[in-house]
Amino acid sequence: MGYDIERFVGYVNEGLLCSICRDVLEDPLQAPCEHAFCTACIHGWLVHHSNCPEDRQVIDVSLLRPLYRYMKNDLNRLQLHCRNREYGCEMVCSLESIDRHERECEYSQIPCSNAGCTVQIERRNLDGHLAVCEYRSRECPNGCGYTILSAEDTQHNCVAELRTELELLRSEMICRVEEAKHEMESRLDSQRRHMVQKESILQNEIEELKSQISRLMSDVRSLMAAERQHRQELEQAELEKREL
Repeated sequence: MGYDIERFVGYVNEGLLCSICRDVLEDPLQAPCEHAFCTACIHGWLVHHSNCPEDRQVIDVSLLRPLYRYMKNDLNRLQLHCRNREYGCEMVCSLESIDRHERECEYSQIPCSNAGCTVQIERRNLDGHLAVCEYRSRECPNGCGYTILSAEDTQHNCVAELRTELELLRSEMICRVEEAKHEMESRLDSQRRHMVQKESILQNEIEELKSQISRLMSDVRSLMAAERQHRQELEQAELEKREL
């Protein structure tokens, strides 16, 4: 569907009207025969027909093209009233900028943001409504800290709410303690495994050092024996020399 022609200020060229809904073109497309339509209108038409609603020439969705640039410019320059005119908005702006204005218009009807509230309120009055909305959230006046979300909650039992809150805190604390305990046990197990591995490595290194020391001692004893044998041979040679 197009823009209601009654919203526009001044004359609107016939070529800028949708050939199906007869309102001003919205998101326009153009057929090869140069007749223009709103996208939603022509797509709906082609579900049940295969020709142009104006001259009955055969058309297909694939043949539709964007509006000519000069027509698009003429369309964007049209001036129209905000759709919230009936609520008091007096803004008149170009078709090109109307969507941006209406998204931010202070006279737009928007829903209350409080859960459960079905009131539709003008954007400019939203803050005032939220301050008095019966579905607004607020703390219990008795000081228990409970957040009141609706009118029914005003009669809540503070003692019961505090007891419930205490139980929740206790459960949360128990869970945290258990988590901390499991984490510490996991860390200790990891450190224990690491120390056992380290001990095994050190033990192997010690055994290797003992083996090396044993080999060195054996070599030293062999050298000392060889030295004694050599000394004895020298002494024997010296005796023989003296006898000669």
